Amino acid sequence: MSEEMMDDEVVKKMAYINRRAPYGSIYALESLEVVLIGAAFDQDVSLIFADDGVFQLKKDQETAGIDMKNFSPTYRALEMYDVEKLYVSKESMTERGLSEDDLVVDVEIKTDAELADLLDDQDVIFSF
Repeated sequence: MSEEMMDDEVVKKMAYINRRAPYGSIYALESLEVVLIGAAFDQDVSLIFADDGVFQLKKDQETAGIDMKNFSPTYRALEMYDVEKLYVSKESMTERGLSEDDLVVDVEIKTDAELADLLDDQDVIFSF
């Protein structure tokens, strides 16, 4: 690769949508790992939580009964990787009886219509 091509790094807007509960599948943990990889390559990362994905951010998750480690505190480390665009579906939170105070990190709560607009502005969208 020529030096000129290396200087012209392209930053992509990448959105990661988390729609699944934090446990019972590998999707939530895999999403977190992929987000960190994208951030490590200096991409413009947005992380969206909708549907049962909002439970990934819930405080005080008790996982001893399912013999899995609670990885929700890892979301607090995202800021160290310059991942600061965290969005949560207002409708999904309301349907599941959650409020912003129930979450382990600070987020921006958006309506589903606002999230759709945000997604329209992305170069790449990953859904987990």
